[in-house]
Amino acid sequence: MKTSNNISFAWFITISTLCFLANSQLTTNFYSKSCPNLLTIVRQQVKIAIKAETRMAASLIRLHFHDCFVNGCDASVLLDGADGEKPALPNINSARGFEVVDSIKSAVESSCSGVVSCADILAIAARDSVLLSGGTSWPVLLGRRDGLVANQTGANLMLPAPFESVGNITLKFEAVGLNLTDVVSLSGAHTIGQARCATFGNRLFNFSGTNAPDSTLLDPNMLSGLQNLCPVNGDGNQTTPLDWNSTDLFDNHYFQNLVNGRGVLESDQALYSSDQAVSTTRSIVELYSKNPKTFFTDFANSMVKMGNIQPLTGSAGEIRKNCRVVNS
Repeated sequence: MKTSNNISFAWFITISTLCFLANSQLTTNFYSKSCPNLLTIVRQQVKIAIKAETRMAASLIRLHFHDCFVNGCDASVLLDGADGEKPALPNINSARGFEVVDSIKSAVESSCSGVVSCADILAIAARDSVLLSGGTSWPVLLGRRDGLVANQTGANLMLPAPFESVGNITLKFEAVGLNLTDVVSLSGAHTIGQARCATFGNRLFNFSGTNAPDSTLLDPNMLSGLQNLCPVNGDGNQTTPLDWNSTDLFDNHYFQNLVNGRGVLESDQALYSSDQAVSTTRSIVELYSKNPKTFFTDFANSMVKMGNIQPLTGSAGEIRKNCRVVNS
């Protein structure tokens, strides 16, 4: 990365850290009177979506993640527009599930109009996606309001990339108040979902100019399969499961894969195999690979922390009628 970009990134990190709010006004019973059936409605819609396409569970979790890391958890990722976050590099041809959010919002509006924010819908849908995929649950804190502006620059700067080092990713997490444990536990969401060839093809043939595959991709059968799927100059939008052991089950196999050199993304495998990982993330990966209960507990705690990044509350923002546009 060029020096000017490093300075810009460091400035952005500093500003983001100063803006982080450690405490919010969110509560688990925020809609107990105004929309008492909210959790049931969202759960049912998420269940329908996952039944239609199992991959949608991972997509909804990722939407919540990509929302909270930019502007805080304010549903800015859902806003349409050429200057929005959807066309940002980490999201374009990648972020998905917007139609499902529309369906959830419509169902919620039919029961309690103008009450529930799109940001809260994302938070609940992410939890239900984990639970319905065999993972853990947690009490979702609610009371967020929706933002009025998107932040494409922030999305390009703040969202972790599949080619980044452990150090850079850790900085991005720290900028929003998350720590090393959060880095590893939230990366565990990659136990479900798919990755495009464009996000890992650089590892398969000529990694970093070596004329050889990434040496940390140790499984020869997996390497051969990925090379066949993603040939040089092939279709970058072809996808493969992130977890080859249990594609659609939310479990700790993702971490077992990293220990065995079966991480699809460079940034995932780096959590175990990179030099930086030795003193930072490797021990956490090893712990989670052996103890799924610890992973589930830490993941739930990290999701609550992530959902508490700079929420708009009180009279800030608005309750959008349509998650794709601000109210007129």
